[in-house]
Amino acid sequence: MSDAKLRQAIAFEAARLMYERVESEYFTAKRKAAKRLCRGTVKPSDLPSNAEVRDQVQAFARVHEGEARTANLCEMRLHALRLMRVLARFRPRLIGSVMTGHTRKGSDIDLHLFSDHIEPITAALEEEALPYEVERKQVTKHGESRVFTHVHVFDTFNFELTVYEEDKAHYVFKSSITGKAIERASTRELEELIAREHPEVMIEEALAEQQEAVDPYQMFRLLLLPLERVKQSAKHHPEGDVLFHLLQVFELARGERAWDEEFLLAALLHDVGKGIDPHDHVAAGLQALDGLITPRTAFLIENHMLALEYKAGTLGHRQRKRLEGSEDFEDLMLLRDLDTRGRVPGARVGTVDEALDFIKELERQNKWK
Repeated sequence: MSDAKLRQAIAFEAARLMYERVESEYFTAKRKAAKRLCRGTVKPSDLPSNAEVRDQVQAFARVHEGEARTANLCEMRLHALRLMRVLARFRPRLIGSVMTGHTRKGSDIDLHLFSDHIEPITAALEEEALPYEVERKQVTKHGESRVFTHVHVFDTFNFELTVYEEDKAHYVFKSSITGKAIERASTRELEELIAREHPEVMIEEALAEQQEAVDPYQMFRLLLLPLERVKQSAKHHPEGDVLFHLLQVFELARGERAWDEEFLLAALLHDVGKGIDPHDHVAAGLQALDGLITPRTAFLIENHMLALEYKAGTLGHRQRKRLEGSEDFEDLMLLRDLDTRGRVPGARVGTVDEALDFIKELERQNKWK
């Protein structure tokens, strides 16, 4: 294979790994791609640049996401603008793929903030009832170690806020992709960008609609996280707490119905009521989820315990006929099987945020098909 073809092949494979969220860092993706494609060592000069891989990632996005990508980008920029206005006193700057337009499946929104203290930022987020986590990461570069503070905000779109000292507000940050000054936008510049690239959008009206809308994924997260402390009968649930069980069932459901966000939500949420009323967890869960889930997801959750009786042969004739008459009967029986299988001690599962991000992104893709 010629050097040019090898370089192109590595760029393609690295981009595939990044687009499919197998890898998130350019260097790691290129190294893994080179290892897969080459028997021996690869010279650094044979590796594609970050920009080449990014361009290939965008090619994947155009092919797989089509018009949904443009609509999604506009929505992400509006959400960025809303939070930037909330955090205006910290001189927010939008950076990354939402700024440049190079978004892909699973992209989050990246903001730079400038404050000598983290507490005023988290207080502003709490005032908006936005869930968040603070992460402090030590990075060593050129022999010098620095601790970076990141705030991960879980909203309709996920945000990563990187907090710098106040005197860094006018510092010129360099892009790891191009090596040039990083592209960024202030609140005013983002408003101008939206007006220029999305002229059909009435910004203030769109932001007002966002403000009024309830983000169901925030509610799902708030219902799910406490379930880690809710223990279950060792006889029926040897795997342990409710959250661990739900994450197991979700992983099994993803293996069966990876394209069906309603089914995946039912798998992830079917026992959320156990943290509210363990004596009638189905009714409690449905009440908590009222208005946040579709009728089909509600049907699957409402009847997952009756499906157990159905399979045991103890369900009454009228209820049997009702379930059998539903167009979602087969999916209900599948959920029942997965519910029973998702009780393995020590099984490998992802996190709540990973599960919700997967469903959220799937819903977004299906919305624009």
